[in-house]
Amino acid sequence: MVRLADVSDELDAKHRARAFAQPLLQGELLDTGEDALGHADGVAAILHDIGASPAMQAAAYLVYSADFLQRPEEVIAKAFGASYAGLVVHTNKLVQIQRAAREARLAVADRAVQTERVRKMLLAFSRDLRVVLLRLASRLQTLRWYAASRTPCPEALAQETQQVFAPLANRLGIWQIKWELEDLSFRFLRPDEYKRMARLLDEKRIEREAGVEAFRQQLADQLHAAGLKAEVQGRPKHLYSIWKKMQGKGLDFARVFDVRAMRVIVADIPACYAALAHVQQRYRVVQGEYDDYIAKPKPNGYQSLHTVVLDDDGRTVEVQIRTRAMHEYAEFGVAAHWAYKEAGTKGYAGVSAAGADDERVAEARRSVLRQLLAWERDFAGQVAADAAGQGDERIYVFTPQAAVIELPAGATPVDFAYTLHTDLGHRCRGAKVDGVMVPLNTPLANGQTVEINAIKEGGPSLDWLNPELGYLASSRAKTKVRAWFNALAQSQTIAKGRELVEKLLQREGRTAIKLEELASRLGFRSADALFEVVGKDEYSLRNIEQLLRPAADPPTPDEIVALRRSKGDGSTPRGGVLVVGVDSLLTNLARCCRPAPPDAIGGFVTRGKGVAVHRVDCTNFRNMRAQQPERVIPVTWGVGEGARGEAAVYPVDVVVEAADRPALLRDISEVFAKEKMNVTGVHTQSVKHVRGGTAWMTFTVEVSDAARLAAVLGQVARVSGVRHARRK
Repeated sequence: MVRLADVSDELDAKHRARAFAQPLLQGELLDTGEDALGHADGVAAILHDIGASPAMQAAAYLVYSADFLQRPEEVIAKAFGASYAGLVVHTNKLVQIQRAAREARLAVADRAVQTERVRKMLLAFSRDLRVVLLRLASRLQTLRWYAASRTPCPEALAQETQQVFAPLANRLGIWQIKWELEDLSFRFLRPDEYKRMARLLDEKRIEREAGVEAFRQQLADQLHAAGLKAEVQGRPKHLYSIWKKMQGKGLDFARVFDVRAMRVIVADIPACYAALAHVQQRYRVVQGEYDDYIAKPKPNGYQSLHTVVLDDDGRTVEVQIRTRAMHEYAEFGVAAHWAYKEAGTKGYAGVSAAGADDERVAEARRSVLRQLLAWERDFAGQVAADAAGQGDERIYVFTPQAAVIELPAGATPVDFAYTLHTDLGHRCRGAKVDGVMVPLNTPLANGQTVEINAIKEGGPSLDWLNPELGYLASSRAKTKVRAWFNALAQSQTIAKGRELVEKLLQREGRTAIKLEELASRLGFRSADALFEVVGKDEYSLRNIEQLLRPAADPPTPDEIVALRRSKGDGSTPRGGVLVVGVDSLLTNLARCCRPAPPDAIGGFVTRGKGVAVHRVDCTNFRNMRAQQPERVIPVTWGVGEGARGEAAVYPVDVVVEAADRPALLRDISEVFAKEKMNVTGVHTQSVKHVRGGTAWMTFTVEVSDAARLAAVLGQVARVSGVRHARRK
């Protein structure tokens, strides 16, 4: 319940705010040409009309006073409190951003994107309903002044009103502001259509109004006679809604049903349906023109019963039936909620409440946020956050040409550069924010203007990927930087592979051969694809040698017999591999893929070196099988033993990537030792940067069963700093 003392305090705040603003605003003009004090008076009057508190009306004066104060936040906080000061600064910042966005020098094709970002920007600033109401009332007052003074309204401002402000008022259910914003922007954007609609409405206006009044009085008398206490009103005509309905449904003016319309306001919901039944019984109903928004409210909370009937002269009349509470919500939307009508100077939207009322205030906040977020989903087609207002925060900054750029909260000039263009991000080396040079990891704030200094050629710094340094907040920018370094590593690998292939061609005296042709003959789609696998040591140069030399004949039975060797004491070769269908052949485990049980394996008969055993998924084996299938021979794992009778072991390569640190090699080696895996070789490489670095390690370990290796690699991956560990 509102205390009289609270109301008195709010009224006093309003009077004090106007007295405070008058000497500052008197005689001053806004950038539109409107008198500043007159504009503030108009905004306060609009807020009063939609049921906003005197405290909210006071804020209207303080917002415009801030433009004429030194350190406005400090002055207003001292005179009226921190809540008013924060509201004033927040609202003024949004005004400045929107003005700059409208004045941006952009191509016509970019205007739609700019409007969308302005809408998102307004949403980002509008978690406090006070900001929303002040901006809506201010924009309505501005358009009213343009209309009254017959001053041409800038097209960008009228379009922004129609595309951003009117939909926001609609989402919040503030119909009184919504309709007027639409009609005024319609008047400025389509003056000929507006005048045509006005003439259509004006024709026989006196006759039509007399007919509407007669129907209103007749309906009121009939409801009263039926025992229903009802207030019957004629509904205002809105030019834009009539024109839009004519355009959307292809109707002529005579077929638009809500030109003549009534509102019936009753005590409760049962009375709504009783009144509906009486109306539909008394008058002939137009089929297909009935909507029950009480049972199924509109997304913005609007509730009412709509029906269209024919009066005694056969003319259509739309009748809307609702309760008093529904009517207030239909006119003022969330602004009609008690929490905002009773808003004071404390708390959210100026609400001061305690005890049981706290939950009502919280629900009011959630209701507003649900409407704002639903508005976001309607336009953007995505869920920005849930009903409680959680989600990724966004900021909006400007290019030097005043184009609005949307970024995640915490974004830096580097994020900004990558948002504009990937190449600009790569070449970014410095930035100015509002004309002042700043470090590249400086977090940006709403409304700042950012200018990037870039070199002609170059790439990003590896430091940008270090989260501790704070250079990047955008996942898109991080992806671009990683892609650049991946491409760099790939180009270095290709260069290494090209060098190895070209040296081989020189040794073989075949430098005249075309590299693309060579790659194609080896089964690669391009020369670079060949160089890449060679550079990664995933493809043996021996395959190229075999291609360059005269093709060998298929192995003969004599060749295979020549490969045989004497059996050892065991039933299988020491290597643990049996050649299917042959007693025992010399076998060698391929170094390129390091097979080990239980890997699926295949054999390739070499010249003079026995059968090379590969994993069947080995790139080299696949290429050799494609080119010389006659030399492929089936092999399988046997139950082999080592030289001293122990189980056979096999060398396997393991690749580990980790953040470089002291004792990293020791900690990983301890894992292998604990798991009783013998390490026979280690190769390490590290890249240093400002804070730390990255280490790449290749371990050669001996295993008797490769299946057990996965569990050991899981232990390695849990070592501090290790990013991933995998079998090569």
